[in-house]
Amino acid sequence: MSKPKGFEKPTGFRDYTPHVVSKLRTIERNVLECMERWGYRQIITPTIEYYDTVGVASSTSDRKLFKLLNSRGTTLVLRSDLTAPIARVVSSMLKDEQLPLRLSYHANVFRSIEEEAGREAEFFQTGVELVGDDSPEADAEVVALAIASLQAAGVSSFKIAMGHMGFLNGLLEEVIPGQTTEQEQLKEGLLGRDYVGYRQSIEALNLEPKLKEQLEAILRLRGGKEVCTHAVELSSSAEAAQSIAHLCAVFEVLEAYGVSEHVLIDLTMIGDFSYYTGMTFEGYAAELGSPVCSGGRYDNLLQQFGRSLPATGFALKTNRIIDGVHGITIEEKKPVLIQYSPKRRAEALTEAARLRSLGQNVVTLLLPEDGVGASAVSAGATTVQAEQVITYGSEEGGR
Repeated sequence: MSKPKGFEKPTGFRDYTPHVVSKLRTIERNVLECMERWGYRQIITPTIEYYDTVGVASSTSDRKLFKLLNSRGTTLVLRSDLTAPIARVVSSMLKDEQLPLRLSYHANVFRSIEEEAGREAEFFQTGVELVGDDSPEADAEVVALAIASLQAAGVSSFKIAMGHMGFLNGLLEEVIPGQTTEQEQLKEGLLGRDYVGYRQSIEALNLEPKLKEQLEAILRLRGGKEVCTHAVELSSSAEAAQSIAHLCAVFEVLEAYGVSEHVLIDLTMIGDFSYYTGMTFEGYAAELGSPVCSGGRYDNLLQQFGRSLPATGFALKTNRIIDGVHGITIEEKKPVLIQYSPKRRAEALTEAARLRSLGQNVVTLLLPEDGVGASAVSAGATTVQAEQVITYGSEEGGR
């Protein structure tokens, strides 16, 4: 293996230039302030966790975890999401706090990727977790907050696709009861948006036409509130009926929030079916084909840390917003340039401190010993793109 060159970095990792950092920090600040206005308090968890706790509980597949060993030979992981670490904290340090808990975060996460995939191995997420409330109101709150957060991040044109794991589980168990492997295969097709493969899996089941139509009909269950009526007619499963009732109740709350125009019901939207237990959703910006946020209900996670509580939440995929959405424009704030001769250094630096205390950005520049004519001022001005140039020259020349 060849030695990397001095300017190279590992595949999947990136450098953030000052302009991109400004955009990232603006999005971070705007979104976290938005979440705070909704009552969510920010939490920070370690970059490294134990594999046997957070790593195992994570929704990230094992092969995508970055693993390392500490000096005692214990396997650690770089965090691959924030939900599992927060579940650990809720089950320990926050176990005496009143429920429901509303927590927010902004952090970098790590997922191992194939080199040819062209995806990032380190990226940023900004999100929330609402713990201890299993009501439609709670699910609607996180969807409404996701909408507000996307708007705070500068995403002006987007749609939220909202589904429910329970409906699909109920339908599959009704049509092909007990056939776990076949059910998982159909879910994989929907999860990967491989509708051709989904139909092929249905054909391979050799079902009677009525049952085959039931499974194919889910592909058409996409739209507004009317989808709830069609879904109820499609399945007689009690689980499916309860799930649709919950989803319709969520939609009604979103109507009360005044944000239902951004939401469509899509019963093929199942999220990570090994992780989510109820309502799931994804947000798509007009500029991008891949989701800019995702979330849903995960009622089984906290019991892995010894505390059985319902929970729901979402995460913005902040890097996709930075790179693919043009809603936030960062105007570079030019500094004041104070340039000075050696003899007037104290005056100049005192003035720089005064202006900084007033909130000004100030850059200082030492001028040459041999005078401060127009050419020196010009040279200093071109060194720094300044909003204003203040010169402290020779004692004779004054300010």
